[in-house]
Amino acid sequence: MLTLMMFIFPLLGMLAIRLVSDPKQASRAALLLSLVPLADIIWKLTMFNPLGGTQFVFDQFWVENMGISFKVGIDGLSVILILLTNVLVPLIIFSTFDRNIPDHKNYFSLIFLMQFALIGVFSSLDGFLFYVFWELALIPIWFICLLWGGKDRARITLKFFIYTLSGSLVMLVGLIYIYLQTPGTHSFDIDAFYALVLSPEQQSWLFWAFFLAFAIKIPIFPLHTWQPDTYTNAPTQGTMLLSGIMLKMGLYGIIRWMLPVLPDGIAQWSWLAIGLSVLGILYSSAMAIAQKDFKRLIAYSSIAHVGLIAAGILSLNMMGLQGGTYQMISHGVNAVGLFFIADILQHRFKLSEMKELGGIANVSTPLAVGFMIIMLGSIALPLTNGFIGEFMLLAGIYSYSAWVAAFAGLTVIFGAVYMLRAYQTIMLGNTTSAATDFVPLTINEKILLIIISVLVIAAGVYPKPLLDIAEPSLQLILNKAGVIS
Repeated sequence: MLTLMMFIFPLLGMLAIRLVSDPKQASRAALLLSLVPLADIIWKLTMFNPLGGTQFVFDQFWVENMGISFKVGIDGLSVILILLTNVLVPLIIFSTFDRNIPDHKNYFSLIFLMQFALIGVFSSLDGFLFYVFWELALIPIWFICLLWGGKDRARITLKFFIYTLSGSLVMLVGLIYIYLQTPGTHSFDIDAFYALVLSPEQQSWLFWAFFLAFAIKIPIFPLHTWQPDTYTNAPTQGTMLLSGIMLKMGLYGIIRWMLPVLPDGIAQWSWLAIGLSVLGILYSSAMAIAQKDFKRLIAYSSIAHVGLIAAGILSLNMMGLQGGTYQMISHGVNAVGLFFIADILQHRFKLSEMKELGGIANVSTPLAVGFMIIMLGSIALPLTNGFIGEFMLLAGIYSYSAWVAAFAGLTVIFGAVYMLRAYQTIMLGNTTSAATDFVPLTINEKILLIIISVLVIAAGVYPKPLLDIAEPSLQLILNKAGVIS
């Protein structure tokens, strides 16, 4: 029952918010409801033993004659990503304060359904159940982007849907194939998958069946083309869900379902996957430098950051894996913060062209300071959250190849170029006519910026608790993949 509470609370939130008829109270009610899953996972963390393997396991046959179970549980990797989900969802809902959200009941209901599906992805211990939650996560975010997105939302959301659904179907073929290789009556249980010994030839094509689905979701070059348009066109909260949490599904899938099950496939093809990840870093960084639209710049920046995470994970060493896990957390916080900055600008000026802004620091010191802290975390300044993950990732990639690390490390330089230039253009210089009429930040906007800034600094100054939680589980996954570190 303790485990099922993770799923029950978001569903209750989805139902309860529909009882709130006053749009002005809907955001506050949704925020209170979203704090319950956060309190639940914090409570579980107080009882969680990092050395105890998978805990809070709930295992009940779903379709017994097909070996399908509703089996969920949490280890050091999944508990961190569930914590990230349950921290960011309240912040995402908080960002709707002082905003007019049409059809608020459906909007917040879809956010809670998204939270439910994400928790399912990060806790599933059955391959079929993992696929169900994986697909379920697509539905609410598709509706959010379609119903509350920008002018070209129909075309853009269709492209997003086709991309992600196509990759998912290929993964389903891979899951069914592995299921049919399990002995006896067959099973989708993750332990059965881990125990199975597949030939290098089988693992070779299965690698691509899984990697394509995960690479589209992350996204990794050249499967990224849905992302910039979707991030730019989606409502702010949809973009936050996509960048802050949803793309972590693909990175998590590589660690949980590929490394232990397909070690020979990864050994055979990791060079190409890492090469695409690094190429994506260079390409998206160059595109970010060329952008004039701030929201689109953040979108390309996200591709560069997750490309580095994917390369670190696929380097198959503890440093890269730990760095990837920590950077997933850092990137989630920083992405939500940057898109909130973009939303503040969009809400006041109805534009996101950086050249039309300028000198905002002269009229809003709180925004300038909050933007500065979040931006420094994004470019991995020491003592911010981004530094810890990127340092470990580059060290892990260096263990794999010094040349690859040299090119991957360019993300730090390029990131500083486009982020500092964006800050300079928007915040510094002479105050433009648009900035002169800047409406001061509301108390809610200030509170949210303070919370995000504190998370950026706290995770950079003291990363040990999160690293200690994740390390034993990551070491176990490496051991199952045949890597001794």
